[in-house]
Amino acid sequence: MRRRFEDVDIGEEIGVYRPEMGLESVCRFAHATGMKFGRFTNHEAARQEGLPGAIVPGIMSQGILVAVIHRWAPGCHVEKIDTIFRAPVLVDAPAICRGVVTQKNDTERTVEIDLTITNEAEETRVLGMAVVRLDRDPGERPSPRI
Repeated sequence: MRRRFEDVDIGEEIGVYRPEMGLESVCRFAHATGMKFGRFTNHEAARQEGLPGAIVPGIMSQGILVAVIHRWAPGCHVEKIDTIFRAPVLVDAPAICRGVVTQKNDTERTVEIDLTITNEAEETRVLGMAVVRLDRDPGERPSPRI
């Protein structure tokens, strides 16, 4: 079901998502992206670098946040995502992704969404913001970009 701009309210939560952050998934991502560093793929190698264990690559965290948005609004266009990494997201530890609509731009027909990834202790590991363009009504012409 496509989400319509008119049906979105400021303060709307976009749902809770608990992504798979196991070592196997992170290793597949690290290998696919050429990020085969021990800090991502091996708990002991990460500890030798002073980390508590293997960590999730930042771009994987961003990708997961974009996936949260697409679960909420299939077919949308994420125009911008900006993240701040406050603390490492640990591999093999449960993570909770959430988002809330904080602004609507009627002219651009976009919404701004605040995003977080927290751990089970509710500590924010990643926070961010995304600008999302929702589908237009059929036949509606896009507003000119100036």
